[in-house]
Amino acid sequence: MSVDGIVLVTGGSRGIGAATATLLAEQGRKVVIVDILPGPLQGAAVILWREAFDVSNEAAVVSGIAAIETAHGPISGLVNAAGIFGKMHPVEKVRMDNWDREINIDLRGTFLVARSVGERMASRKHGAIVNVASVAGMTSGPIHAYTAAKAGVIQITQTLAAEWGRTGVRVNAVSPGFTRTAALEAGIASGALSKERLARNAAMNRLVEPVEVAQAIAWLLSPASSGVTGINLPVDAGFIAGSTWDAYGGLREAPSS
Repeated sequence: MSVDGIVLVTGGSRGIGAATATLLAEQGRKVVIVDILPGPLQGAAVILWREAFDVSNEAAVVSGIAAIETAHGPISGLVNAAGIFGKMHPVEKVRMDNWDREINIDLRGTFLVARSVGERMASRKHGAIVNVASVAGMTSGPIHAYTAAKAGVIQITQTLAAEWGRTGVRVNAVSPGFTRTAALEAGIASGALSKERLARNAAMNRLVEPVEVAQAIAWLLSPASSGVTGINLPVDAGFIAGSTWDAYGGLREAPSS
């Protein structure tokens, strides 16, 4: 990632987006955050774009990206963190309006922002994009639209990496596991989710912290990963590695001291 220009973080007012924006600012990057419900980050030296930013609206994305670059300079790094997590339903109870909303924000929105920013990066012959996918896009679960959308995010990451690779633009994805965001904590507090159940199939027997995902994103944006493009990096505390062990009696516990 060039030291010039700004880093744009969508969904930057909360969750993984906020953790990433904060970390990048601490590393000395000039960071602009956008959100459908924009709110400042406590104590973080980031720039808040105060207009609501709807990633699923093509005209709003195109005009918004142009306005942001006019106001703050060229975007050299993009973090596509805007997204929503749908409710768990058996397939026969999935409402298509909910399906469309999740696909529109999680997949269409990621593509629209990546395309709008990536075309500008390609014309300048440098830039790095990180899309936030999910281990849900690599596995299965009763969150039908979300799993489909995140699988799509992984795929378009590879496609855009190939599309722009010879222009000097890199495109990668991270796939967080169950991450201790405010939204996940709310689900646990309501009883809809079980912390023990979420953690027990991860090799490390715990949830992921938002800053751990942010650190992976920061690396993928940085010159340290200059030869890396088109990958999907799970940040899941070993969830994918450990998820099938339950069928064989479960993961081994750490020896007692």
